[in-house]
Amino acid sequence: MRINYDLTPALGDTAVALGSFDGLHIGHKKVIGSAVDAKQKGLLPAVLTFAHNPLADLGGSAGGEILSQEQKIHILEEFGVEQLYILQFSTIKDYTPEEFVDRVLIQICRAKEVCCGFNFTFGCGGRGSCCTLEQLCRERGLETKVAGAVLLDGEAVSSTRIRGLIANGDVDEAARLLGRPYGYRSAVLHGRKLGRRLGTPTLNQAIPKNFVLPRFGVYVSRVAFGGREYCGVTNVGIKPTVGSPCVLAETWLPDYFGEDFYGKTVCVDLIKFLRPEKKFDGLDELKAEIHKNGEQAKEYFEKNRAIFKKSI
Repeated sequence: MRINYDLTPALGDTAVALGSFDGLHIGHKKVIGSAVDAKQKGLLPAVLTFAHNPLADLGGSAGGEILSQEQKIHILEEFGVEQLYILQFSTIKDYTPEEFVDRVLIQICRAKEVCCGFNFTFGCGGRGSCCTLEQLCRERGLETKVAGAVLLDGEAVSSTRIRGLIANGDVDEAARLLGRPYGYRSAVLHGRKLGRRLGTPTLNQAIPKNFVLPRFGVYVSRVAFGGREYCGVTNVGIKPTVGSPCVLAETWLPDYFGEDFYGKTVCVDLIKFLRPEKKFDGLDELKAEIHKNGEQAKEYFEKNRAIFKKSI
């Protein structure tokens, strides 16, 4: 996949999907899928998106991030995108709708087909809607495809809805809307090695900056490293029994007995909420609960492994 961080002209005629795509959920995949399908017509599947949510750049609140830029690039490549534009919103925010179509879609993206969602807005002040886009493209001989809302349980799939689910600990439901589990990639940090003394050595990781914070508590997790995946038990929070100066994610791999991961980047997906974070009377009680959660995690992980595979 070719990635541009500026307005460098595309190498060929494209079908381009437009949007902030801040969650890359199943609704976004529907929009992007229209561009990917156009490859059958000889068009290069492309996406034009932003380095940051435009709402944040305009001084509003975009909510916590659901995925990193690195994850976004990886997932878009898996979708079949071959040309990706990741722009600073300031680059084009003052363009009129007409200028955006002429200067960006036609001159830069070399678009022959343009895909967007039903709630897409563009142009200075967000004056252009999907209807505006259809009209301007039609006048210039470009085809447009506008995807309607994707509904689950009678409600539209949206990044806002997903953020709420993650914040409530409903990560299995969030995965249905995302089409994959919610997860993060970050370096393994040195800790106090308390888990090692308890016989449950953990991977200590910071939740990436600006990510939406999951509900504090213990989760079944999927841990990917070195081309393999492992069942994990992840505690997200402040460790009330022993104390922590900041929010951390600590993951124990019940069936892993290899070398340590210090300094290495590890991917952790949160699969199922097991229990809220709580303070125990002592380390023996904490150790017993961790081992209990480990057995619960292994049982759930094995029963649902096929579902996880489909969501990668």
